Amino acid sequence: MRRREFFITLVGGAAAWPLTAVAQQGEQQRRIGFVATSLESDPEEQSLISAFRNGLEELGWTDGRNIRISYRFGGGDVALVPKLVKELLDFRPEVIVAASTNAATSVRQQTLSIPIVFVQVPDPVAAGFVTNLARPEGNITGFTNFEFSIGEKWLQTIKECAPDVSRIAVVFDPLNPSWAAYLRTIEAAAPAFSVHLTPAELRDAAEFETNITAFAREPNGALVVLPGPAITLHRETIIAAAAGHHLPAIYPYRLYVKDGGLMSYGVNVPDLYKQAASYVDRILKGAKPADLPVQLPTKLQLIINLKTAKALGITVPPALLVRADEVIE
Repeated sequence: MRRREFFITLVGGAAAWPLTAVAQQGEQQRRIGFVATSLESDPEEQSLISAFRNGLEELGWTDGRNIRISYRFGGGDVALVPKLVKELLDFRPEVIVAASTNAATSVRQQTLSIPIVFVQVPDPVAAGFVTNLARPEGNITGFTNFEFSIGEKWLQTIKECAPDVSRIAVVFDPLNPSWAAYLRTIEAAAPAFSVHLTPAELRDAAEFETNITAFAREPNGALVVLPGPAITLHRETIIAAAAGHHLPAIYPYRLYVKDGGLMSYGVNVPDLYKQAASYVDRILKGAKPADLPVQLPTKLQLIINLKTAKALGITVPPALLVRADEVIE
């Protein structure tokens, strides 16, 4: 009798295995679109994608199981983004993550119904996405990366680190819609720090090197590097130019300092992408973008690379080191 009961149990269990597998395979897959102007193969971009996916997984969403994520990357070519968005809409996503102002603009121009979560958009009001941060209307909400007033803080920090600086080249991406607003705040603050500004746009790496070489012929120069997709794409060129011409520089994100830049002051970018995952989760569970307020940065990080400071002949003031969130040695 026991053998018969064992046999029935074994057969019954075996019969259940395919049913369990079918249930797992049959789990509904929700569709998420992701579009960025950046280069897909950039290790930094991959780290941001990982932060986004990890955020989703912590909330119970796994790509290939209960969600499908379709990615599109512009590779630094802003003109390509509208075409990529059109491809993404053919995927019929339930929510789209747009990483940058240009990406969010392209998505918003092509759909007013699919929910959009933007990331790394400094001024969603000026971009025309929302009129009220606390109560975003329409189909879009998300996470800002800066307030333009940070421009004054960049000047203050570079002068504190290198007091003799009297000339600053402001490096910007002309295809980033936000560069002019950053520059205006820096220009307004410049007299208080006794510095003369030189705008230095970056369209082409060779042209940029020529312009920085000309700028560096005069003493007491430094760089303030604004955020932007092309800036991130060409960060190695900028960092190498600053080192080669002995120019202290402040950057918007930690990744520049990790790659050899002197210092950065800005938001923790991977954390923004993890937060974006939380909004995607809420939308998939029924929330509307209008229910989710636009989030401003809550913490900015000061990162300093002491090895680079030593190579530039700079002794970082103790007071600045104490304020640093991270010191790379």
